[in-house]
Amino acid sequence: MHYLLVDDDVTFSRVLASALTRRGGEVVCAANSAEALTHCASAPIERVVLDLKLEGESGLTLLKQLMALQPQLRVVVLTGYSSISTAVTAVKLGAVQYLCKPASVRDIEAAFECDLAVESTDVAEHPPSPSRLEWEHIQRVLGANNHNISATARALGMHRRTLQRKLYKRPVAS
Repeated sequence: MHYLLVDDDVTFSRVLASALTRRGGEVVCAANSAEALTHCASAPIERVVLDLKLEGESGLTLLKQLMALQPQLRVVVLTGYSSISTAVTAVKLGAVQYLCKPASVRDIEAAFECDLAVESTDVAEHPPSPSRLEWEHIQRVLGANNHNISATARALGMHRRTLQRKLYKRPVAS
């Protein structure tokens, strides 16, 4: 398999490239859209692991450009900033899967084997409430910021005291 890894985190790209190479893949890395488009136009690429947020750029814009260059590409969007709207947009633009960081190499390889656009998804009889989803999101961001309230509040774009009030409440039932 020929992989293109597009991520502005050089360390992450190097670790993932090494893991995919050990599994028999041929990997090229790009830190921005210009490098990614150059690699895609000049080398045989079958699979792309694309970060949603590149420094100063949107991975969704790049996804559209990559699919225009090579419509047969299998693209997995990988992000630390997941949302339903970006997942839907990514799939509409041609991504076969949308994964949240951190994801293992096994998860990434498995993502290339299935299609979100083709699979039917069963909706839970009682989906979680928006309040519960908010609580879970806050907890994920809090964990990513090593439980630092100020850093989490900045990441969520909310006032620190508002976040403290939300954290003081018990988790909302599913």
